Amino acid sequence: MDHLSLGKIVEYAQEYDNSLLQRVPRALSRDAIKLPSKLPFHGHDIWNGYELSWLNPKGKPQVAILRCEVPVTSPNLIESKSFKLYLNSFNQSKFSSVDEVSHTLQADLSVCAGEPVTVTVIPSSAFDAIRFGTFEGTCIDGMDIEIDDFDITPALLLESGHSQNSSTSDSAESKSPTADVVSETLVSHLLKSNCLITNQPDWGSILIKYSGKPISHEGLLRYLISFRQHNEFHEQCVERIFYDILQQCKPEKLTVYARYTRRGGLDINPFRSNFEAPYEDARLARQ
Repeated sequence: MDHLSLGKIVEYAQEYDNSLLQRVPRALSRDAIKLPSKLPFHGHDIWNGYELSWLNPKGKPQVAILRCEVPVTSPNLIESKSFKLYLNSFNQSKFSSVDEVSHTLQADLSVCAGEPVTVTVIPSSAFDAIRFGTFEGTCIDGMDIEIDDFDITPALLLESGHSQNSSTSDSAESKSPTADVVSETLVSHLLKSNCLITNQPDWGSILIKYSGKPISHEGLLRYLISFRQHNEFHEQCVERIFYDILQQCKPEKLTVYARYTRRGGLDINPFRSNFEAPYEDARLARQ
C-alpha cells in the first residue's frame, strides 16, 4: 500500500479531481483472517461526510452532508484520507445543482470501490431533520474487570459463564425453550483500534446481536478491549470481530455493527450480518 497518500504530506487540490481517490483491496485483510470466498456475512460500510461544500454557478458556496453506502461485495475499500482530499477538491469547483454533485460523487466512488455505491447528499435546508440515535441493547462496559493484556486474543470469547451486566434495563435477551440458547444484543463503547498506516487512534461503539449458546459478557468485553493496540482499518476490524465470534462461539445468527467517531469530517460505520438487513443510519452522541 505504498501508493497511498495516507501518512504522507500532500497538497490540497484547488479544483475537482477524482484521481485523488485511492482504493485498498478488501482481499488483503480477508485473506489474512482466512475468510472463505463465499462471505459469511452481508452488509455495507456507511460513510457520513460533514465537510462537503462546492460553489453554485454564481460562485456562492453551498454546504451539505454526504451519506454513502459501500457494499461488502465491492472488491475495494475507499481509503479515508484520499476520500477527504477528494471531497476537498469540490470546495472551489462550480456545480449546477445538488443533483450534479450527487451524480458525480456516485460515479467516482463507485469506480473506486469497484461496485455501485449509494449516495445521498443532504442539503443544509434538511439538517434540522437529522437526529441522534442510540445502540439498543445491554451495555457490558460496567463490569469491574482487570486488564493486563492488550493483544488480540480470540480465545477470550470462550471464557466460561454468562456474566450479566448489573444493568439489564436495555437487555434484548430472550431465552428459548432450550435453556442454553439465547438471543441478545450486547453493546460496548470501549472499542479502540489504530490506523493501519499512521497508528492514529480510531474510537468506536459496537453492537453485537446474536442467537446461540450464551457468550460470556466478560470474555466478550476483554476481547473487544484487546483491539486497543491493534492496527487495522475500521472495516477490517469489524470483519475480524465477526469472524472470530462466528468461529469461536458458533452462534446461529450474528450481527456486528460499529460506529466510529469522525476524522477529517468523515465517519465510517461498518455493518455485517448473516441474518438481518442493515439498520437505519443514525449518529451516536460521540459522532
